[in-house]
Amino acid sequence: MTTDVERFEFTGGDGQTLSARLHLPAVDPIACAVFAHCFTCSKDSRAARYISSALAEKGIATLRFDFTGLGESEGDFDGTTFSHNVNDIVAAANALREAYQAPALLIGHSLGGSAVLAAAGQIPEAVGVATIGAPFEPKHVARLFDASLEEIEANGQADVDLGGRQFTIRKSFLEDLQKHCNAEQIGSMKKALVVFHSPQDNVVGIDNARMIYKAARHPKSFISLDGADHLLGRPSDSRYVADVLAAWASRYLPEQPAEEVPEDTPEGEVVVEGKTSGFLQRIQARHLTFAADEPLDKGGTDVAPNPYELLLAGLGACTSMTLKMYAGRKEWPLEAVRVTLRHDRVHAKDCEDCDKDDGMIDVIDKKLELEGDACSISLRGARCTERC
Repeated sequence: MTTDVERFEFTGGDGQTLSARLHLPAVDPIACAVFAHCFTCSKDSRAARYISSALAEKGIATLRFDFTGLGESEGDFDGTTFSHNVNDIVAAANALREAYQAPALLIGHSLGGSAVLAAAGQIPEAVGVATIGAPFEPKHVARLFDASLEEIEANGQADVDLGGRQFTIRKSFLEDLQKHCNAEQIGSMKKALVVFHSPQDNVVGIDNARMIYKAARHPKSFISLDGADHLLGRPSDSRYVADVLAAWASRYLPEQPAEEVPEDTPEGEVVVEGKTSGFLQRIQARHLTFAADEPLDKGGTDVAPNPYELLLAGLGACTSMTLKMYAGRKEWPLEAVRVTLRHDRVHAKDCEDCDKDDGMIDVIDKKLELEGDACSISLRGARCTERC
């Protein structure tokens, strides 16, 4: 199933306009979800994008947004508190309720996980909550400011470095964290819960997951993210969470109507379809379907290769297959082929073999790396580079 991503804005809990992206399935959504990012992240973090996209693939429209004062949202982050984050999540749920339907699923990463646990009781339509690397209690975050606590107490605020970014943390922020206790809220939540946490998380220790799980009532699940870091820095970790979360959520949501399977296209024919609201395209070749998209900085959602990357992939695959076929016929001991291609645009006047001398032309650099038995034929480590 292809999905679409729309720009979405709504009024946050404190009155500012908050920026969001709404991932929509190709069919009518069976449910909606809200994703709350971590303390030092934004709606465009890898975890937020991958998980939102994967849920949309499963028919769940998912809203990821920037908290007040972060990312593209209005407001002054320095003046916000944990309570503001909770209110923003409730506001996001209200906006979804008005535009589509209230969220049935709440997802939170790190402190965003604590926030969705605190907000869940105010969103009656939510049937499931998922936390990723979340602290058991919001006040755990205060440990990140240990070196600045005396300055905050003395001056009412301090500038701290978190993940390479400067934040002004005020005393009111710390005092607000102390007021929230998730234990009671988790125990009375009456919603399905899944807890994702890495045993190697050195920002929010794994013991937090144990306490969240212990405080919750059934149905509850725990998924170990063995080897992952706190921010899910490896793409494979975000994909894993997205896949497992989508499967887990299906247990508590209405079944999605079976998508009509299009007829196979004739061999040699490709069909490309896409909505006008975004760059994401659905591509069908014979019985196979895949996608094309653009990066975030080009206005896309970065969930699939762009057209130039697909073109390079086709050229590279053709080159590799041809070499292997030729080597097989000649009985050469060719063991492996690696083709690296790069697309660029250069001034036509710089091209010796061009039939024009103005404007820009497309250039593809191709590098071949061949491996084989060096005693039988000089292939191991051999390289050649050509320009198309």
